[in-house]
Amino acid sequence: MRVLIFHGYLLRGTGSNIYNASLARALADLGHEVHLVCQESRTDGLSFVDGRRCTVHVPDIEGLLPLYVADEYEGFTAVPFPALDDAQIERYVDLNSRAVTEVVDAVAPDVALANHLIMGPVILARALGGRVPYAVKVHGSALEYVVRPHRDRFLSWAREGLAGASAVLVGSRHTAESLWEVMDEPGLPARTRLGPPGVDVHSFHPRSAEEAAEGLLGLARSLEGAEAATWGGEAGAAEAVRALNPAHDRLVGYVGKLIVSKGVDLLLAAWPLVVAQVPAARLCVVGFGTYRAGLGQIVDALANADLEALGEVVARGRELEGGPPGELRYLRAFVDELSAERRAAYLDAAPRAAERVHFTGRLEHDALPGLLPSFEAQVVPSTFPEAFGMVAAEAAACGALPVSAAHSGLAEVTSVLAPALDEPLRPLLSFSPGSRAVPELADRLVRWLSLDASERSRAGAELARMARSRFGWESVAQGVIAAAQGHLAELPRVPSHDAGAQP
Repeated sequence: MRVLIFHGYLLRGTGSNIYNASLARALADLGHEVHLVCQESRTDGLSFVDGRRCTVHVPDIEGLLPLYVADEYEGFTAVPFPALDDAQIERYVDLNSRAVTEVVDAVAPDVALANHLIMGPVILARALGGRVPYAVKVHGSALEYVVRPHRDRFLSWAREGLAGASAVLVGSRHTAESLWEVMDEPGLPARTRLGPPGVDVHSFHPRSAEEAAEGLLGLARSLEGAEAATWGGEAGAAEAVRALNPAHDRLVGYVGKLIVSKGVDLLLAAWPLVVAQVPAARLCVVGFGTYRAGLGQIVDALANADLEALGEVVARGRELEGGPPGELRYLRAFVDELSAERRAAYLDAAPRAAERVHFTGRLEHDALPGLLPSFEAQVVPSTFPEAFGMVAAEAAACGALPVSAAHSGLAEVTSVLAPALDEPLRPLLSFSPGSRAVPELADRLVRWLSLDASERSRAGAELARMARSRFGWESVAQGVIAAAQGHLAELPRVPSHDAGAQP
């Protein structure tokens, strides 16, 4: 079967990029012919892109790349959708539609998939003209960052794109309810099905301490080589990886964008509380984004035991990533509630904790299997709704404890993984994003790292087993084809309640 996928972005880095690269690989491995329309011109290292099983087509969009969240992309003028005028957006849609039409005329696909609520579906709808059945995969960013806050401008494009879709796939109940509320289309729930991303369980799996150390060494060597500059890792990425030693350190990780809504500030603020009780704990922060400098200021404040400097970062909040002023509420609550005695203990541990934080910068997804198995825990502290917790599922597949904020799609992943653990350990999988977020997060990490080694190893093995049984890209790929064909009965319905997520 010939499958056309439209994804207007790259195939490395963030969640939807990884989703499409992994989906294309899985479809190709299942024997399908994949035509992937995206902006990824650098396909070296993507072994499945061979011009036979999978072909990448790159539309000429004249350099203007509309985004859902402000960021920088080499070779593009990257601008958030709301900052563009309607003529610029229509030009972007038209250029992509023409490119997709050329692909359709040349290869005659059997089914197609569009990504994001805007502009992928409307691009595909206009290009296909009813000739090819298609499904839509809704990722959270377009919905929550653009369409929801700017419905007056973007709802018409979203409706046009969804109108002809055979099915609409969402990663969680939370995303489905948000989509239904924003779109306000009576027939949409009946076409909506659960279609979360998957995990490459062949790459993400538990490793022995020796194997984990070898994986880190191999990754460090790769970063030191000629590929490092291409990958976009910040200066010292290899040095950061070399600082991780699973034989001596208790490694905890974060993987994701470095923006305020991902809640990395909460993890950094919690780190002195963790190091005070687990001195061997070491934190690895993987990612890039507009709040990198702000996070660096938090680490500097900890290194200098300077609560006043930390308070300044808290007060400026999103201003440090180029957004409007507005303080970090959850972090402010933590700072304000530190009693004199607790403050002294916190500041005493802060410099040691700051020394045990390492930023790698951006690492491509293919590098993560060499890194994640060395983590004993991985934190997903987002304060903004997430469509799905893919990084949590990948961590679990490696036997690491995923500690996630208790909301949206993250909570649904937690609910899937929870039965793998004995009842007393299940609360360690999540924390409440609120005024108690920092101490709760620290508590979960300390309790997990303080477990008897054999108990922790046994629990990690059960998490990995559960992740393998519930997540896998082959089933995701088969679901996408069924969705495009309109075979809704073959797809899981959206669950009737939000899997315990907190509002």
